[in-house]
Amino acid sequence: MGETFSDDLTNINQFDIPDVILDEIQKNIEEIISNFPVPEDNKLDVIRKINFMYSRTRYLSLTDSLTGLYNRRHLDNCIEREFLRSKRYSSDLSAAIIDIDFFKKINDSYGHLCGDFVLKETAYLILENFRKTDLVFRYGGEEFVVILTETGAENAFIPLERLRKLIESYPFKYNGTAINLTVSIGISSNNVETVEEFLDNADKALYKAKQSGRNNSVIYSE
Repeated sequence: MGETFSDDLTNINQFDIPDVILDEIQKNIEEIISNFPVPEDNKLDVIRKINFMYSRTRYLSLTDSLTGLYNRRHLDNCIEREFLRSKRYSSDLSAAIIDIDFFKKINDSYGHLCGDFVLKETAYLILENFRKTDLVFRYGGEEFVVILTETGAENAFIPLERLRKLIESYPFKYNGTAINLTVSIGISSNNVETVEEFLDNADKALYKAKQSGRNNSVIYSE
């Protein structure tokens, strides 16, 4: 069978569609419908359906299809916005990179479907552990990023360490098989000049967490 329109929507986040283009598409479609020879009684319904499809397409372009988290593209937009906002208002901001330890072994031992299961369960635990004002992204592969608004690194350490312990003790089970899972976490604060340094420092802290034995949380320090 050929792909359906819903299949196209599911796969839309594989493409990099700038927000401005999506907005322009919606605007043009509404103008076309308004001038198209559609019965007046049906025009509003058609526009509503177009807007729904537009909203769905835009949502999918910003999310990771496996985990439902925001994707790397949306991270690039959000982290710069939040960083600049924190600088403007002199507010705290922290970033954390969370990496599943020895994820390749899970794929090799239990298969990629099990790996997908672990990624989805981990994403769920991360979302449940943070505030609605915090932003959670799938960074790529087995890595996730959390941006904690109005929160310095020391205070960010508390929920992140709680998450680490939760994952360590969580009863992951795939097809009846128990899976032991741990994560390493690198944390940075916005006491730097650029957004690139902000995320890079979290990555450096993650490297230290892995070098010191994994399954721990590290705040970046010089």
